[in-house]
This record gives sequence, C-alpha cells and structure tokens, in this order.
Amino acid sequence: MTFTTLISPQELAEICGSPDLIVIDSRFELSDTGKGERAWLDSHLPGAHYAHLDRDLSDLRKSGLGRHPLPDMADFSRALVRWGWRPDAQVVVYDDANGSVAARLWWMLRLIGHRRAAVLDGGYAAWSAACLPLTRLAPQMAGGSIDIGFDPDEVVYYEELQRGLGQGSLLLLDARGAARFRGEVEPIDPVAGHIPGARNRPFSDNLESSGQFKHADELRDEFEAVLGDYAPEQVVHSCGSGVTACHNLLAMEHAGLSGSRIFAPSWSGWISDPARAVARGDA
Repeated sequence: MTFTTLISPQELAEICGSPDLIVIDSRFELSDTGKGERAWLDSHLPGAHYAHLDRDLSDLRKSGLGRHPLPDMADFSRALVRWGWRPDAQVVVYDDANGSVAARLWWMLRLIGHRRAAVLDGGYAAWSAACLPLTRLAPQMAGGSIDIGFDPDEVVYYEELQRGLGQGSLLLLDARGAARFRGEVEPIDPVAGHIPGARNRPFSDNLESSGQFKHADELRDEFEAVLGDYAPEQVVHSCGSGVTACHNLLAMEHAGLSGSRIFAPSWSGWISDPARAVARGDA
C-alpha cells in the first residue's frame, strides 16, 4: 500500500520491517533543541533515523527568511542519503508534537517530488499507547549526496505573497494560536500580530482530543468554511517560522483539498523588515 498523508500505528506495524520502508523520528522542542535527539537515543520506533529540525530541516545561517529557513538542497540531499532515502521508498515521519514537526519533513519530501510519504497519526504517543515495539538500536547510516532539487513553484516568498494578497488572488491561512494571531501574546518573535489580510486557522483545530487528526470529511467541511470562495490552489499557509504551517497543508491534503502551498519565511520572516505592515486583532 501507498500512504501519502497519514498512517495509523496499526498500519505502520503491518509494514514494519519492509525493505522499502524508511521511518524518521523528528521529535524536537524549541525550548530544548537537543531534547528530541536525546529521546530518540533513549527509545524510538524500530529502524527509525533521526531528523533534527534545526540541523537537517532548516539552515539557521540564512537571514531574512524566518527562524527556520529551508536548507540548501545539497545539505538536504546529504541528510536524505544518511536516512537511506530512495525514490520508491515509503517514508513515515513521526514526532511527539501531534505531527506539527513531522509535517515539515513530509512537506519537504513533497518539494522534491516524493509523494509516498506519510505522518504517523498520533505520533510516538499513539505508537507507545498501542504497546508496539520500541528500540534503542540506531540504524546504519550512509554517506554521500544525490542530485535532486526543491520545486520552487511549491514555495511562496515575499513578492508573490504581497502581490497575491494585494490582488485578492491568494488566501493566507495562519496556523498559530488565536491569541498570537491577534497579537495579544507573542512568546517567541519580537513583534506581535499577523500579516494583513491573513485568516486564522490554528493547526490544533485539525486534531481530536486524542492528538490524532480529525476525520477527512470533518476537516474538509472546516477548511471549506474558512476558505469561502477561494480554491485550495489559491491557499498559502503561514505560521511563526514555516513549520506548523505544514500541518494545515497536510490536513487539507488529507481532506482532499489539494494544491495549497507554504509561505516559507512565515511571520518571523515577515517582521524581519520593519517596513512591512503588521495587523492586530481578528481582522
């Protein structure tokens, strides 16, 4: 079987050990950036490699592109080789944050044209709760790089976003919590508020109380209510740094609303230029 959005713990357990399966642990915590890797060393799903948000899924050396800029393709290709990536592999990514970090790597795989990738629904917690096997054994890693590239049409940057918002041809959905969107609190970035014209769709609204995704039909109804007259292809997702925005894209894809994109710099990139306008409140 091919999984392209979500996979349940039971479904993953059935294909565990398959030669075409690659499992990647992406646990990460902003307040302690080494915690996820330590957790992986202590216990992880069988065969799971580790992907570090700051080192493998971002390039923190880049300025003006938000807190988690996309890495250069050469760097990402080396990480893919280390994880044993192959074009025909079924990749499954998990975290312990309701998919909010795993969705970033899922999206980056889509940027290189790899659609056979899924996020473990419920993540490490759901796997553990199902009493499925865990290990401390680290998989073998390879070295080298491969010749692949990100699809630039799948990523939105400043000029296209500003033009699209100004013309009304793009709808920006902000995945941050409502209080951050309104500018009432800002625990991470130096400026509070949101990009003018954005609508708020907190990524947490994609989840049941269990931490697993809502049913595809329910997600479809909810997103269609937010989108109004906009088609999925006109939707651009944003958040604080371009990570949790991917959760909304994943939810839309799971709901059959395909074609939305990510504003990679997101809020932290937007405010890197003080000339860009800032909105507060619900509008």
